[in-house]
Amino acid sequence: MRPANDTRRANRRHRAAALLAAALFATAMPSARAGEARLVPAPVVDEAANPAAATEVAVLAGGCFWGVQGVFQHVAGVTGAVSGYAGGDAATAQYETVGSGTTGHAESVKVTFDPRTISYGEILRIYFSVAHDPTELNRQGPDYGPQYRSTIFPTSDAQARVARAYIAQLDKAHAFDAAIVTTIEPGKRFYPAEAYHQDFLTLNPDYPYIVINDLPKIDALKALFNDRYRAEPVLVSAAG
Repeated sequence: MRPANDTRRANRRHRAAALLAAALFATAMPSARAGEARLVPAPVVDEAANPAAATEVAVLAGGCFWGVQGVFQHVAGVTGAVSGYAGGDAATAQYETVGSGTTGHAESVKVTFDPRTISYGEILRIYFSVAHDPTELNRQGPDYGPQYRSTIFPTSDAQARVARAYIAQLDKAHAFDAAIVTTIEPGKRFYPAEAYHQDFLTLNPDYPYIVINDLPKIDALKALFNDRYRAEPVLVSAAG
């Protein structure tokens, strides 16, 4: 394992190419800039309310986990959001290995929420509206590869049913200009990412990749889901 400083340097080198691509993409195609969001319809099918359940977990992948984590850290009713990996094995759940695109993992976020305050369907609505573009196959903005795929990792049969019904609903309503490519992959474990990836958006608000790709998502969350927006994020570092 590399020392933390070496790992961070490798991480910065990896993101540098993505940053350049993001800048060129944003300049050349202003109508498709990162952070462009749309309010999609609420799910018709959602989980049944359970007053006794105080905690539920959703695992979602939608490109670089920095932005997805940052979005859900600002959602009222979310009690925790952790960046990590899902879809592959424990032995390959490391950043540089996942970056090869051959592990089956996707950069993912484990969202812990209070279902008495916000439902799983509402979590998915924010995911599809704000957190990423579900029509991009094996990429997200400047990031390419299956590790950046759009994927829902349901933690129960009920979540899987809601997710399948919602994707079908949004496709039928033509909520996007192209078909949704989000996959549903049940039965996959989540593995937390390295500490230096946690709370990255909050800790590095001036980092160019964050400015270009992820801060617009926070603005969109506030604009489209003002009743769900929380100014103070719930941080992994605060829980430790």
